Amino acid sequence: MQNGDVVHYELKEFQLFEPLFRWARKKSLWIVAFCTGCGGIEMPPLATARYDFERFGIMPNPAPRMGDLFLITGYVTPKTLKRIIITYEMMQDPKYVLAHGSCPINGGVYWDSYNVVKQLDKYIPVDVAIAGCMPRAEAVMDGIMTIMKKIEDGTADGWKRYRENYEYYRKNQDELFGEGWREKDARRWLAWI
Repeated sequence: MQNGDVVHYELKEFQLFEPLFRWARKKSLWIVAFCTGCGGIEMPPLATARYDFERFGIMPNPAPRMGDLFLITGYVTPKTLKRIIITYEMMQDPKYVLAHGSCPINGGVYWDSYNVVKQLDKYIPVDVAIAGCMPRAEAVMDGIMTIMKKIEDGTADGWKRYRENYEYYRKNQDELFGEGWREKDARRWLAWI
């Protein structure tokens, strides 16, 4: 190993500890919430005494570089999808995506709108999707419990699928935005994140 090399947790030497790492990851999820629409209104009850998601080690976090769980609530437009993709790529691996509500799954009530992205999972991998318009706080807690179980089982692997199938996701992104969109658009707002 050279000076400056990054020690990656996927190294063979660390595989023995992988179940411990997965258990620890599920117990300390930091949420980056991307509230694009009405779904954001279901988030504050999760932090109150009734649901108290902090008892599961879940914390809201505004910085994508320190977040593990990317929560996308509400409809997704092409303009917000650019920010979602850049934010997702800024997050460190392993990272997990929870699509909240029908809108990220199929457009929801905006299914026939020209300006709504109908399938979020064509652009970034989604680990758990919660259907409903709007899903109640109980459904969101159930979705979070599901993703915690998948993390412990090792089946929440969207971040691996994104790496392995990057060309597929990149092709879909470029078809929607045009080639070179990152250089044109992302550079404008990346500096102040």
